[in-house]
Amino acid sequence: MTEFNPDSSGRVKGVTIIKPIIYGNIARYFGKKREEDGHTHQWTVYLKPFKNEDMSTYVKKVTFKLHESYPNPTRAVMKPPYEVTETGWGEFEVVIKIYFNDQHERPVTVYHLLKLFQSETDIMLGKKSLVSEFYDELVFNDPTIVMQHLLNGTRSLSIGSYKHDTDFEEKKEKTLIKIQNAKRKIRFEITELNERLKQKKQTIQKLKDEISKHDTSALETSHTEILT
Repeated sequence: MTEFNPDSSGRVKGVTIIKPIIYGNIARYFGKKREEDGHTHQWTVYLKPFKNEDMSTYVKKVTFKLHESYPNPTRAVMKPPYEVTETGWGEFEVVIKIYFNDQHERPVTVYHLLKLFQSETDIMLGKKSLVSEFYDELVFNDPTIVMQHLLNGTRSLSIGSYKHDTDFEEKKEKTLIKIQNAKRKIRFEITELNERLKQKKQTIQKLKDEISKHDTSALETSHTEILT
């Protein structure tokens, strides 16, 4: 077991360690409203690593704050899988808070809107589960010596294939294409607006020139009348 000296809480300057995470929920419709409580779905809200690694190496616990209508709405999960399963009928915001094994690292909070409903037919009929999950990153700037050791000492969470319901690489490519298209559209609109502005300035200058000519002509006429 690794031992640390009393100064191990000191920060390691210039070091940044990134841990990608996935958070979200999966939900399935019962097919009808449950008579005893009116609940329509079973759902699981979760936090998990993007890569195949055991987060408990550096995570002490994860809490999930549910809607106040649930008994014991703040649920603490001490080891993987970091998830809470419940039933319900409505969507609400779940507050997910991550606590670290090194007490010198402040907890990180993420917010997830629990999603139960979607327009896809199979999901509406309960034949298929709805998945709503997102990619994010835990960024550790200048971690303590202890935390650096814990972050670099993770082990595999499972043996074999490890994948997510969402293809985040495909999602990333589609998002980049959307961003590129939006940039092109914005550049075109800026060029078009600049051209319009240029034309407006030219029109204004022409009007100013006409007014100046008119004022000069009027002044000359007035001067001639005075001399005569």
